[in-house]
Amino acid sequence: MPQSATKPFIDVLSGQRQATPPMWMMRQAGRYLPEYREVRAKAGGFLDLCFNPELAAEVTLQPIRRFGFDAAIIFSDILVIPYALGRSVRFEVGEGPRLEPLDDPAKVVTLAAHADFSKLKPVFEALRLVRGALDPKTALIGFCGAPWTVATYMVAGQGTPDQAPARMMAYRHPEAFATIIDVLVENSIAYLLAQLAAGADALQIFDTWAGVLPPAEFARWSVEPTRRIVEGVRAKVPDAKIIGFPRGAGAQLPGYVEATGVNAVSIDWTAEPAFIRERVQSRVAVQGNLDPLVLITGGAALDRAVDNVLANFAQGRFIFNLGHGIQPETPIAHVEQMLKRVRG
Repeated sequence: MPQSATKPFIDVLSGQRQATPPMWMMRQAGRYLPEYREVRAKAGGFLDLCFNPELAAEVTLQPIRRFGFDAAIIFSDILVIPYALGRSVRFEVGEGPRLEPLDDPAKVVTLAAHADFSKLKPVFEALRLVRGALDPKTALIGFCGAPWTVATYMVAGQGTPDQAPARMMAYRHPEAFATIIDVLVENSIAYLLAQLAAGADALQIFDTWAGVLPPAEFARWSVEPTRRIVEGVRAKVPDAKIIGFPRGAGAQLPGYVEATGVNAVSIDWTAEPAFIRERVQSRVAVQGNLDPLVLITGGAALDRAVDNVLANFAQGRFIFNLGHGIQPETPIAHVEQMLKRVRG
C-alpha cells in the first residue's frame, strides 16, 4: 500500500501495511533524554509532572522533536486510576510506586465505585496541548493499565517480583478480587473515552503482568476485563483503535486477539516469530519487539536485531517498537542508529 497522507501509525491499525513501518518506543519520554531529566527536576515529584499539563505535554513532545517518531504517547502513569478512585498513591525515588494495600475483602469494601475524574483533568489538558502541537501525520496515543496489572499494585501496595499477593488473593477471595477488577473496568472505559475526546487517535492497554497467570486465570483476569474495556469504549466510539499489550502471553496471544477484538497486539522480545506471523499477524497488526537490552548494546548486534525484527514482521501489518520500555541508560546514539536502520 502507498504511504498515506493521513497518519501511517493509524493506517496500520486500520489494516493497511506500510512500506516503511511506522515506529515509536514505549517509555520514549523518559530518563534517557537529558531534556526530560531537566523538566523532571523542575517538576518535583513524578505525579507532579504527570499532573502539570504544560510539563507533561513538553516531555511527551520531546522524543517527537528529537527523533520524529510516528506516534507520541501521552506522559502519564497506569496508577492515575487508583489515584482518582481516592487511593493513596505515591512514588518513592528509586523504589517505584507505593499504595495503601487492598489485600483482604474487608479493605476492598472501602474501594470507591466511581473515580473522581476532575483529578485527571490535567491529563486531558495535556492531551489537548500535545494534539495542538503535533504534526497532522503524527498520531497521539492515550493509554491505561489493564485491570489485572493495576490490581496487582493495588493489592500488594507496590510492585513485587511475580505479583504473588494479587495471585493469592484471586485464588483465596475471587469475589473480592472481582470487585476490584470490575471497578477498574468501568473506570478505565470512562478514562479512555475521555482521552479520545481530548485528542488521542488510538489507545493502548498495558497488561505488563499478564504473563504470570496460568491459562484459566489469564482468561478470567486478563482477557475478559480487556474484552469488556474494548467493548465499552467501542459502544461510544465504534471505530476506536486499540492496541493490547499482554506482556508474556506467548502461546495465549491468538486467543487474546480473538476474544478482545483489539486492532493490534504489542509483543515482547521472547515471542516466537513464525507463530506470531501465522497465528496473530494474519489477523491483526503486530507491534514490537526489539529487546531493550540490545538497544543499550548498540553496534553490529543492534543492526542484526533490527534487521531480524524487520525480516520477521515487516511483510505484514507492523509497527516497529521495543518489546518493553526503553531503559534509562540507553545511549541516544543507539536510538538514532535504530531509526536509521528501520527507515533505511
